[in-house]
Amino acid sequence: MISAAVRPRGPFSLRLSGRHGSNATRSFLEGRLETALVGSGGIELGRAWQQPDGVVQLRVGSEEGLHQLRFLLALDDDHSPFLERFARDPLLGEATRRLRGLRPLRLPTVAHSLLRAVCGQLIQASRARAIERTVIRAATPRLPDSRLHAPPDCAALGRFSPAELRRLGLGARRGATLVRLCRSVDLERLRSLPTSAAADRLERERGLGPWSVGVVCLEGLGRLERGLVGDLGLIKLCSAIRGRRAEAWETAELLEPYGEWAGLASVYLLAASGLGLVPLAKRAAA
Repeated sequence: MISAAVRPRGPFSLRLSGRHGSNATRSFLEGRLETALVGSGGIELGRAWQQPDGVVQLRVGSEEGLHQLRFLLALDDDHSPFLERFARDPLLGEATRRLRGLRPLRLPTVAHSLLRAVCGQLIQASRARAIERTVIRAATPRLPDSRLHAPPDCAALGRFSPAELRRLGLGARRGATLVRLCRSVDLERLRSLPTSAAADRLERERGLGPWSVGVVCLEGLGRLERGLVGDLGLIKLCSAIRGRRAEAWETAELLEPYGEWAGLASVYLLAASGLGLVPLAKRAAA
């Protein structure tokens, strides 16, 4: 067992970042994160919790597992410039003060982020997460003495046929997209590419739009530049701001002012909207 005490770079709150982070591969309960990782010796359990002084304690089984857990928590990626730059932003200003420790949790494999993206297309979020859990539980082994399953890679997801995925709840077209990409693209290699190149590669594929590419960039690659264009929550927010039903493309306009922070801005806008921290009335009247 390897232990590490890590002081995150910049503001970080595990409580804020992990509050909706549970899935088939990890759980977050009472301030403690437990996650299945694939280390040098196979599947292993990683644990994380934050001390009152801000230090995050990590427990893993291998150095590879430690590297994955630090990536998953984004402990080494300081977003202070984002908080400072948009402290007086009419939409995000209050959120940068109230949610300053929020960072989007990442997924251990790019393949898992692709699965999340295709599950989340055009359906309710709760239903999407249920399908994601079902597919992962069918695709990967369970960690011994745990309910957590190993994060899926391309091999695990690519062995399904679209028909099999349809029986697990994933629509035929989305299942075909997932299988085709897992069999034909080295998804993990995308982490070695610049964000623009990785996004361009994904956008050339049938079945993937701006929102799906944004999910992969944000949660799979750990990049903050690509916004969640077309996200249903952002469409609702945009509609409230504009006083009419907004179209998906208008969320690109909503995110455009945030430039290279558009992905993180998406996360903050969604969280702030859910907590009533976006001053819609003032913005609409302007």
